[in-house]
Amino acid sequence: MGGLSIWHWIIVLVVVLLVFGTKRLRSAGKDLGEAVKGFKEGMRDDKPAGQLDDQSRSDETSASKERDRDAR
Repeated sequence: MGGLSIWHWIIVLVVVLLVFGTKRLRSAGKDLGEAVKGFKEGMRDDKPAGQLDDQSRSDETSASKERDRDAR
């Protein structure tokens, strides 16, 4: 009752191929690969975590000025 043997995995693979077809599995693999690649690129950040870019800093400054003005 232990793990699955190689024959069990081959049968599972054949059933999956029959149900989904090679074209759909190929496109699903491609989509998954692109998603992982995009995730890795998103995680790779050239700037330090605490550093804001100029646009974010100017947006933040104008938002705080508006809050101060509304509070008066």
